[in-house]
Amino acid sequence: MPDVPPAPEAPAAASTPPNQGRGPGGRPGRPSGGRPGGAPGARAGGQRPGATTPVPVEPTVEPTDPHKWGRIDEAGVVYVYGPTGERAVGNWQAGDSEAGLAHFARRFDDFATEIALLETRLATGSGDPKATRTHAIELRESVETLSGIGDLDSAAARLEIVIGAADAAIAGASTARAAARASAVAAKETLCVEAESLAESEQWKATGDRLKEIVDEWRTIKGIDRKTDDALWKRFAKARDAFTRRRGTHFADLDKQRGAAREAKETLIARAEALSDSTEWGKTAGEYRTLMEEWKASGRAPRDVEDALWDRFRAAQEKFFSHRNQTFSERDHEFESNASIKDGLLADAEKINPAGGLEAAKAALRSIQERWEAAGKVPRERIKEFDSRLRAVEDRIRSAEDSHWRRTDPETSARIEQFRSRAESFRTQAAKARTSGNERKAKEAEAHAVQWEEWLSAAQGAVDR
Repeated sequence: MPDVPPAPEAPAAASTPPNQGRGPGGRPGRPSGGRPGGAPGARAGGQRPGATTPVPVEPTVEPTDPHKWGRIDEAGVVYVYGPTGERAVGNWQAGDSEAGLAHFARRFDDFATEIALLETRLATGSGDPKATRTHAIELRESVETLSGIGDLDSAAARLEIVIGAADAAIAGASTARAAARASAVAAKETLCVEAESLAESEQWKATGDRLKEIVDEWRTIKGIDRKTDDALWKRFAKARDAFTRRRGTHFADLDKQRGAAREAKETLIARAEALSDSTEWGKTAGEYRTLMEEWKASGRAPRDVEDALWDRFRAAQEKFFSHRNQTFSERDHEFESNASIKDGLLADAEKINPAGGLEAAKAALRSIQERWEAAGKVPRERIKEFDSRLRAVEDRIRSAEDSHWRRTDPETSARIEQFRSRAESFRTQAAKARTSGNERKAKEAEAHAVQWEEWLSAAQGAVDR
């Protein structure tokens, strides 16, 4: 929130009777907390991703009409009107009575601004409600001695409302702390329940990692008394220890199983090597798939031999599949005519221009895709090239379709219009403030307008990608 401008000093000839000065509250300086980070436009009940608390704008106080609430007599004594009559609030000798009335009205306006600031802090939650209540009480006690001309009864009534609202906010904060503690306890109880459900898990690595993550999450949960926290921790540790003991037993048994797995894999390697010279391509490929399934089912051998066993098994497969691939490559020449057809289809596809009509482009692509499938196989070395070129055309049309959707999305259009409207509104406020001579307010409004215009530009850029 911007700083409140300091109250104007009275001319040397103006004086204030005893006990007619400002109350103990004084005039506030910069509100505590400074400017909250964030952007305008945050919604109650949730914020857009990346957005933070909106920046409150300093409340505007309408200038007081001093003729309605006070007067200056021929001797320069200044009076304010009240429900029980008028009372003297000062003395004016510095000039004509109009200047004096304006001076004491500004004092009341400063006082009203302090009240408005307290109201704004309560409404936005940007200040400490206890400090706000204390300040409001100080201001209320100073109303009857305020050296200013204005609606003092209304000011006092507003302060009573502020004090009541601050009391409610303080009570709400206490309730919030209790709710936060209950939420923290519930969060740790949820982690305990999860740990207990994992105690019998056999997903050793995933469960071990998750239990470590739970410990990290546990440390981030604060606000629980020591006794309750210790009891919850013991409950979690019991579940974790049960899992750890079971995992240790499992890996001890696993070491025994690895010796048997080594023998099984030696047998599979012998069978794979016996098939490596076969020319029954389909049948032998199926047998190798079966061998691979058996390999996976046999478990892991000891670490120091597992890689060597796999290299031998894989070498036997590679010998067979390399021979098969060589044979198949000799057949690729039969597919050259298919490649010629697909070359022509690709040439047509690459001429498709979505800018000339998205629906027509999509229809043309569908036609080419149907003929593409009917054209049949192509030489193996050209498969990647053809697929890549066709995919590039498909991606280009899909990108055009996505861009069209972004441009026509009602939600995006509404958001852009909101940005434009807010920017124009702040520009109008700036113009009005400058016309009225309020340069500070004009600059503030212009700063807001610039921020909204930047967001408008970013949103329009995203649509035009």
